[in-house]
Parts: sequence; C-alpha cells; structure tokens
Amino acid sequence: MSLLLFVIVLITFFPVFYIARKVKKIRRDQTKLRAKILDGLGVSLADAHRKRVVGFFHPYCNAGGGGERVLWTAIEHLQRTESDTISAVYTGDTDATKESIIDKVKARFDITLNPEGLVFVFLHSRYLVEDSTWPRFTLLGQSLGSMYLAFEAMSKLIPDLFIDTMGYAFTFHVVRWIGRIPIGAYVHYPTISTDMISRVRTRKRWHTNSDSVSSSTLLSQGKLLYYRIFMYYYSRSLRLAVFVMCNSSWTKNHVDSILQYSDPLLDALHKFPPFILLNWISDIRAYSPREAKIVYPPCDTRDVAQFPLQGRERVILSLAQFRPEKDHPAQLRAFSVLLSSHPEYRKDGTFPISLVLVGGSRNAGDAARVESLRALAKELGIDDQVQYVLNAPYSIVLEWLSRASTGLSTMVDEHFGINVVEFMAAGVIPVTHASGGPLNDIVVPFNGEPTGYHATTPETFAEALHQVFTLPPDAELAMRQRARTWAVQRFSEEEFVNGWDASEWKTWMARGLN
Repeated sequence: MSLLLFVIVLITFFPVFYIARKVKKIRRDQTKLRAKILDGLGVSLADAHRKRVVGFFHPYCNAGGGGERVLWTAIEHLQRTESDTISAVYTGDTDATKESIIDKVKARFDITLNPEGLVFVFLHSRYLVEDSTWPRFTLLGQSLGSMYLAFEAMSKLIPDLFIDTMGYAFTFHVVRWIGRIPIGAYVHYPTISTDMISRVRTRKRWHTNSDSVSSSTLLSQGKLLYYRIFMYYYSRSLRLAVFVMCNSSWTKNHVDSILQYSDPLLDALHKFPPFILLNWISDIRAYSPREAKIVYPPCDTRDVAQFPLQGRERVILSLAQFRPEKDHPAQLRAFSVLLSSHPEYRKDGTFPISLVLVGGSRNAGDAARVESLRALAKELGIDDQVQYVLNAPYSIVLEWLSRASTGLSTMVDEHFGINVVEFMAAGVIPVTHASGGPLNDIVVPFNGEPTGYHATTPETFAEALHQVFTLPPDAELAMRQRARTWAVQRFSEEEFVNGWDASEWKTWMARGLN
C-alpha cells in the first residue's frame, strides 16, 4: 500500500516540479525578452520602465470578423489615450506580417493603428485550437490546446495585463501561474452554456450534437457527464479573471450563471491528490468577479449611417463568416421557400430579387463550407440568384450595405450580432433568428415601433422577407429610419470605449497581483 501511495505521489508531483523549473526559466528570461521587444519599437532603455504592456490573446486576429473589430477598436483606443501603453497581440497568424495585418485592419474596418505602439507575438501552436485537430472531444481538446498555446505565449512575453478577447478561458490557469498578473476577459460567446447542455439532455440534433450522439441514450448520458465536468472547470477558469466583459445580455446571463456554478462532488474530489494540485495552481482569489458587465461591441455606425434610405436594390444581404454556427444553409432554404411561394421574385419574374452572401473564409474548413453551399443552392434550383463575396475589403462591404434592401441572419442564439447592427445603421431592414442578441438587444422596438423582423423556420423567414419587399413606401422608409436611429444611439464606438474604460482595466494593471 505504501509503495502504491509513493508511485501515485511520484506520478503526481514529478511533472509539476519539471514544469515549475521551466516556469522559473521563463520568468528569469522576461527582462531580456521585453527589452528586445521594446527596442524593436524604438523605445530606449531609459524610457522602458515607463511602458506598460497589455497583452491581447487573439489567435485569429487577422480573420476580419466582428470579434476582430472589438480587438482593434480597443487597441486603437488605447493607442489614442494611453501613450505609455504598448499593445501586444498574441496571434497564430504566422503567414502574415505586422504590416500586412495593420493594412488589413485599415481595409476591413477603417481603423488606423500606430505600429510604434503595437507588437505581434506570433504563436506556432495554433493548430492545437483548430476544430480539425480534435474531431472528438473538441471542447476538451481545444481547451487543453489553448493552455499550451498560452504557455508558448508567456514564454515569449509576459505582459502587465492579460486580456482574452476570443474566449479561451482555460489559458487563465497558465497565465496566472506563470505570469502572476491580472487577467481580464471579453466574452463573445461562452465556450459551454446551459443551452448546449439542454440540447444534449433533450437529444436535439445540432452542430454541437451530432446524429450519432442525439440518437443514442448511452452516448447522450455520457456526453452529459462530459459537459458537467467541462462546465465545472470552465467556471473555475472564468473565475480567475479579475474583470469580465460580455457583448450582450444573452451572453451576460450565461456567464453570470457559469461564474456561480458549483458541483459538490467535484469540489470534494479537489481535496485529494492529484486534484488538490489544481487548487494550488488555479489560486482562485476572493476578488474573482461574480457578475459580468455588458459592453456592446463597436459597430460601424459612422460611415454607414450616411447611406441614403431610399432607392434600395432588391437584394437580400447576408454578412457573416462562413462558420457552421452561422447556418448559411438555413438562408438558402429560406430563400428557396420565398421563391417557391412567390414566383414573381424569380429571375424571370416580375420583381426578381437576389441573395448575396458576404463573409470571411478563414481556412480550408470554411472554404469547404462555401463549396457545400454552392452545391445546396444548385440542388434547390436557386444558384442563378445567389452570389458569394468572399474576404471582401471594407469598401466592398460598405457598397453592399448601401445597396441592399434587407439583411438576413439565421444563427440560433447569436451572442450579439454586429452584422445586424450594421444592417440597421446602414438602413437595411433586418430579418433575424428570434433568439440571442438580435432578439433581446438589437432588433427591438424603438419608440414603440418595430425596427425589423424575427423568424425561426425557413417558412417564417420567407414570410418576413416577403413582408419587407411589400411594405408601403412610407412604412418602409419609417422602419429604416427607426432602425438606423436606434443602432447609432446604442451601438456606437463611443459607447464601446466608455464601457471598456469602465471595466477598471487601468486599476488592475497598476495594482497587479504580486
């Protein structure tokens, strides 16, 4: 028995001691690493002590989506208001250069960045957070992969404040242990939510719950256990942050619930080896947040609000990255139902309309989804009225926003919906799924009158689109004006930076944790 106990202790503690030695070396090398980075920015050794570094963990910073707009707007704000602050972006975009990323930010978002206050820390282990790397147990695999990615990040630069802007909360354990620095988070979408658990419990097929699992009682029960354990550790991870911002009321409600999550059985297990080590490494402090703050993302309400509200083309515009959760197939099916129900909208009809899908294609997976969409459109017999615009520069996105009559968003439980706000500010009448941010925060009545439409099925989406195209001219113009006024007032860049500053990031960076 004593020999078995010795083996357990050895297996438990030896890897920890080995990693601890690595961590000591990383900390010891930081002075030289930081000096080298600052020297590359033209900061003299005499001025280096006045500089503070805010690290933004965003492995896909060059993707060009709504999450990236949050990142770059925050950094641009810091550069404009905090001259002694250096922004460090941890990214896996190793195929790009600093100059090309800055140029793309300008082209896509019309955001100008100062290269002298910005450094990129390029990470070579991003494949560890790719979906394709973890075809099974994806949540667990990506979370463990993100921890290694954070280890690589900290080995290259430990900032004074670490902010995750993509949703990799498991990195917080690594950053806290190695860096001993405060951690903040901007959460676009919880990694796991009660909605996901509910779909497994009710055995509903979804892009996160495959047919093979939803059709099996045994597999569904096993996945429920897996989700229970994952939720427990996700909650512990989030509680390592000293402040948490969320992009919508939907996300906030879920995150607040996760921050309060507990499991008595798993809590008890952490009083015994090897789990007790996790308590020591995690070190969840008493000041961990118990409530997240809503900071609505910055949306392009400056340029697009200048577009004319009249004279719009008969175009249905989709503006979303080609990711599975955006559910582009639902858009094609809704469009097919619309054309079948109203032949006058067909290409050879009296009032032909078109569907234009504008979005970013990040990788081979996204490219394959686009090809499957082309095949589906052809199968539905609508391919001659569907257009695809991939990885468009900002100017092209603006052009479509100025031309389209209505905007289409079919994602279920969209955490916020920057694209929907852009529709409204541009004067494009939105038709969105009746859930998440579009339902609760964005497409809501203004002065008691509607600003758009909600739907849930291809049939109801088709009917809502038909209503847009048959609105009387006066009612159509009034709805476009209401939508624009609400979007500009509520979701501007100014509102975002005010909320960002209210997160107390400056206080925590000055205070630290040591």
